[in-house]
Amino acid sequence: MVTPNFKVYPKVKQQPDYINTNKQTWNKKTEVHLTSDFYDVPSFLGGKSSLNSIEVALLGDVKDKKILHLQCHFGQDSLSLARLGAKVTGVDFSEKAIEKAKEFAEKLQLDATFICCDLYDSPQFIAEQFDIVFTSYGTIGWLPDLDKWATIVSRFLKPNGKFVMADFHPVVWMFDNDFKEVFYSYFNVEPIYETETGSYAEREANIETHTISWNHSIADLLNALIRNGIEINSFQEYNYSPYNCFNQSEEFEEGKYRIKHFQNKIPMVYAILGTKN
Repeated sequence: MVTPNFKVYPKVKQQPDYINTNKQTWNKKTEVHLTSDFYDVPSFLGGKSSLNSIEVALLGDVKDKKILHLQCHFGQDSLSLARLGAKVTGVDFSEKAIEKAKEFAEKLQLDATFICCDLYDSPQFIAEQFDIVFTSYGTIGWLPDLDKWATIVSRFLKPNGKFVMADFHPVVWMFDNDFKEVFYSYFNVEPIYETETGSYAEREANIETHTISWNHSIADLLNALIRNGIEINSFQEYNYSPYNCFNQSEEFEEGKYRIKHFQNKIPMVYAILGTKN
């Protein structure tokens, strides 16, 4: 997601060790997120769903569906789907996040399995196929190769299975932290190296983390899916975020946030519904 306070540190020519770098970051962030108002774990454990209307509309009735949730963090969305009657498998590379997801699943007695592994390695840990593959909000920017990612999406979908994705629009990632200037290329030209303090869920958190990420254009995303046998049934763009996770944002309607000085002029989220041919 967003980097509240960052500085770009020097680019390196060698292939970055992005997995371990980012894993350390997400292990740190998980500890902060578990006690944050942003994730509101007590309300979630009390029965509140973490899903938004954008993805709920695309997912449809999930009762008795087998769902693979890629990059699931500590499993709130996965478990929200399980509460709706789905049989869910969640995957994430953060040991801290998966440990907590398993704890929540046991506490809530929900039908959910959680696997700790890098997404690209997931075929080594999962042999089955699913009715739905789902991923959402702040996911593919941590991955360098969208073709490899789309291959895995296709691998895990049953024939005629449904792919559902909602994420922050790549236009959002072009700007500096306060949305004052275009800071990064829209296109995936190189890895982005950053150091940040705090987290989108707790801006004043006393942590410093390093991240390595990539910007992916909409064309790169859609073409990767198409090349790997995913028919695009629907693509939508939204001029708001369902999360208050960016600087300079305002809530203009209940549960809808946008950059105040941009108003409704930029896309902030997109959503995809696809089917495996």
